[in-house]
Amino acid sequence: MSKIAKTKIAAGVFWLEVPEADLYVLCGCPADSVKHLMKAGKIRDLDREVGSLEPGSGSYQHPHGTISSETGPNAILLSDLSVQNGDFANLAEFPVLQMLYRQGMLLPNHPNNTGAKPLLIGRENVVNAQMKYIHRGNYGLANLEEILDTGISQDQAEEMMRIKLHFAFGAIRPSSDLLEAIIVDQEPVEVLNEVMVVRKSVNCYEFKYKDERVEVDLNLGKNRSYQTPYELENHHFKREYFSIVHTGEGDGWDINRPCMASVLCYQGKVYLIDVGPNIAHTLNSIGVDVNEVEGIFQTHAHDDHFAGLTTLVRADHRIKYYTTPLVRASVKKKLSSLLSINENTFEEFFEVLDLEFDEWNSIDGLEVKPVYSPHPVETNILFFRTLWENGYATYAHLADISSHAVLKKMVEDNPKLPGISHKLMKKVWADYLSPVQVKKIDIGGGLIHGKATDFKDDKSDKIILAHTAHKLTQEEKIIGCGVTFGSTDTLIEGHEDYALEFGADYLRGYYPNVELGEIHMLLNCERKSINAGTILLRDQEIPEHVCLVLTGVAELLSPQEKTSYTLSSGTLIGDLAVLFGLKSRGTYRTLSHIEILKIPAILFKEFVNRNKLLNQLQKTLEAIEFLQQTWLFGESISSPIQCQIAQSLTLAKFKKGEKIECDGLMLVKEGKVELSSRGKDKTESQHVVGKGDFWGGEKMNSSEAKCSYAKAITQTMIYSITDIEILRQIPIIRWKLLEQSEKRE
Repeated sequence: MSKIAKTKIAAGVFWLEVPEADLYVLCGCPADSVKHLMKAGKIRDLDREVGSLEPGSGSYQHPHGTISSETGPNAILLSDLSVQNGDFANLAEFPVLQMLYRQGMLLPNHPNNTGAKPLLIGRENVVNAQMKYIHRGNYGLANLEEILDTGISQDQAEEMMRIKLHFAFGAIRPSSDLLEAIIVDQEPVEVLNEVMVVRKSVNCYEFKYKDERVEVDLNLGKNRSYQTPYELENHHFKREYFSIVHTGEGDGWDINRPCMASVLCYQGKVYLIDVGPNIAHTLNSIGVDVNEVEGIFQTHAHDDHFAGLTTLVRADHRIKYYTTPLVRASVKKKLSSLLSINENTFEEFFEVLDLEFDEWNSIDGLEVKPVYSPHPVETNILFFRTLWENGYATYAHLADISSHAVLKKMVEDNPKLPGISHKLMKKVWADYLSPVQVKKIDIGGGLIHGKATDFKDDKSDKIILAHTAHKLTQEEKIIGCGVTFGSTDTLIEGHEDYALEFGADYLRGYYPNVELGEIHMLLNCERKSINAGTILLRDQEIPEHVCLVLTGVAELLSPQEKTSYTLSSGTLIGDLAVLFGLKSRGTYRTLSHIEILKIPAILFKEFVNRNKLLNQLQKTLEAIEFLQQTWLFGESISSPIQCQIAQSLTLAKFKKGEKIECDGLMLVKEGKVELSSRGKDKTESQHVVGKGDFWGGEKMNSSEAKCSYAKAITQTMIYSITDIEILRQIPIIRWKLLEQSEKRE
């Protein structure tokens, strides 16, 4: 029988166990890796009889009764790359919480609390980054000075620190007190009980025990992404004047539902309340493209409310980021620790708009009031309202609140001891019970979550019970209700045609010099609503219409490149093929429910000719088609933005062996180029880039970065973009450059 067993759990996630050595390793820990382990049966509930102890099981028969706990890993192998194909590759917060609390490795008097710590295995820089990120996940802002830096008054900051210390059992401890680092490089290192590990190459590790060896490869394929542990039904999300779409009622342990979250629609615009894991899957399922997201409201920085930030970065504009400076500071410090980047980089990806505590902050008529909520990390719950004919329409989102029993136990009026003052406790509880039309509350229970029974006297019209993996009890059903994914509470019905208004904005962006009347001629064309999975245009087909994607997400399947690219709302499909009598260079299909504007070919040609656009489009035709086929520019960039990029390109030819001067961002149109660069360890490295590849964007993310030395190894044609400022305004480009630079280090 094999001494080492390896099981593939999901894309980029493996389970490795060496029972003789009592070693159980989660290899790769992207978002929701704990849920994948639960579904695979590697984490399960276990109660044992007298005297029975299963190695690594996390369960023990206590002399005075059974102690229930979970099985699971006692070690995590981290990815060398912090991001893979756009998503966080190392999110060890919940796996570590599972080991410390649900297995019992940190619980006082628990039989699994033997002094052994969870093991973090990986390269030194990666392990250190995870230690800092987990520290921020445990505590948020770690001292009084960090709280004061956000503008909180001295008295408030001191009380917030007292509350933090109460949740932290009296002390802010370094991650090294809770976790053990196993630093791995090119020499074998012992993990546990004679099990050795060595790093073979980027993301490839070999484990050895006695006479057996097993290799683990954490690299994702070119077109692979981390998997979602649950399936979601497709819904058609109608844009209303003011509505709430329920997109998450579970928690970080619920294997069947997304974590607690909502989508708020105001005057047709889409806002997110928190961004948990797999937010792209959530948005696609309700027919929303990331480029349609106007803003995000953030409650706090725990992974089940935070991990989807990378998805929002993958837009062609900076999405507005709304929260209090207190919560934003906590989020920035955690994100910068996770990615080993400067905190100020956050503002380059998001348009930061701060909210004031206990004030109604107006956002174009939508008012939001953030209210402080006691929690281990900085948290504000959120109240929303907007004026209508009978007063205000109202919604409240109470994520990660404390139960009344926990708050009562926390009361300590001595300002030198951990706890909460009686005065603040009363305010917090009055805020929790403020009546609204629709209120979503956290009923996760335990030390840091709420209880449904606390709201039995709440005067709100409708209470939604969320942030739990358990089925509602009869008592809970009397207090509030559960809701299904994609269900909507419409607080004010919309009578405007918001999708058509978006279409007008897209067309004006694409054709800025065309008279408004000409734009309205196109807007009067047929509208069509199309289900997910429908083919819009086949490869080599000559289109009869130009399709403008008004809402939702489509994709281009390219047989030439053997890959696919996500197409955002605002994309024109078939425009160039119609104008120049070309066949489609790929298959276009819907990824979500979408709405399109169908512009007949004859009308579109006349529109272009009447407005003398043909020469301009002809100049950019080749460049736009090329950009659409590249990894860097093909995904989630709307047609107007691609047109702007295409117009900034300069084309140059190079002979074999000729040196290529780096002049901004360089993109290979034809041929092959050898790049030579020096890494952080001062060693030289060479690699070859071909058609569609790029180099030279390093300085966008680091002023100290040096451009690689480049030489044409075949006859080569290179596009260059010297005006880097154009690219700085596109978050998904900056994000991909950051990801690529990490791979090339």
